[in-house]
Amino acid sequence: MSGGDVIVTITLNVALHVTYTAGDLATAGVNPVSRPGYRAGGRGVTVARVLRAFGHDVLAAGLVGGGTGELIREDLARSGVPTAFTLIRGESRRFLRFASPDPAGPVTRFAEPGPYITTEELGRFAADYRRLMAGAAAVVLCGSLPDGLPADTYGSLVTYAAEAGVPAILDAGGEELKHAVGHGPDLVVAEAGPAGPGPEGLGAALVRLGAGAAAVAADGLVRAVTPAGQWTARVDPAYRPARGALVAGLVPGQLLGWSWPDRLRHALALAAGGAGAWTRVPGGPEDRDHVDLAAYERLLDAVRVEQSATRTVPDRDDVTS
Repeated sequence: MSGGDVIVTITLNVALHVTYTAGDLATAGVNPVSRPGYRAGGRGVTVARVLRAFGHDVLAAGLVGGGTGELIREDLARSGVPTAFTLIRGESRRFLRFASPDPAGPVTRFAEPGPYITTEELGRFAADYRRLMAGAAAVVLCGSLPDGLPADTYGSLVTYAAEAGVPAILDAGGEELKHAVGHGPDLVVAEAGPAGPGPEGLGAALVRLGAGAAAVAADGLVRAVTPAGQWTARVDPAYRPARGALVAGLVPGQLLGWSWPDRLRHALALAAGGAGAWTRVPGGPEDRDHVDLAAYERLLDAVRVEQSATRTVPDRDDVTS
């Protein structure tokens, strides 16, 4: 491990969530809305917010550009999250949310495409990233890749972290995950899709292909697979665990060597409600990065963890998400 004490989160496709509340329908056909509310988003950003709210030193980095990028950095500064983003020429993407004044009313969402990243911008980011590794206790790599970045980008970032002695936690899917897992991330967090292998099969495949450990989420449960054993943690699906908060909850245990039952209880208690409503409704009602300790402690008791019989990781080639 490196000598640093800061957890660096990387969001390469960061977004700005813009929320409007619609007024009464205008007779002239123009619908009035409230002034926009802005909030920086993306799973890596959420991980940084949750970790900071729970008392950890964090640094949010990645790629931002344009006026949208300025608003992203300003929002994180208001939340007390330090940033070290690499600037790009393109405009960072926005998610637009139009909500009814009635909390139970309809919500309409629109998503802009992400910016195109040039080879020169990727090179500058890679140099910035390697400098950040010199002071990092861990790096968390999250989310999709913007246009222009090769599918093996996360694989290179995992390798750079390993060269610096920094544990790498990867939260990705699809082609990004397939290319990165062979580079040996210390922990992969993934989600089991309906068409692919289940949590156990996907976790086993990820470990066989190079991950130090895997935590796979599906329908209110998380399956942890390591070469030494397998555990399943469950919480009532009505709580709808939030992916970003789940990833954040797994980071401290990875750094401090907690047992897997303790890691899973902590992570699911945060994801199911302890981290606050803002982790589950991006761009919606929020309580400004507040950890609900009462809910967290209550949910710790509600999480059920079972250990499976230890066995050899099977030979599986399925890596999907």
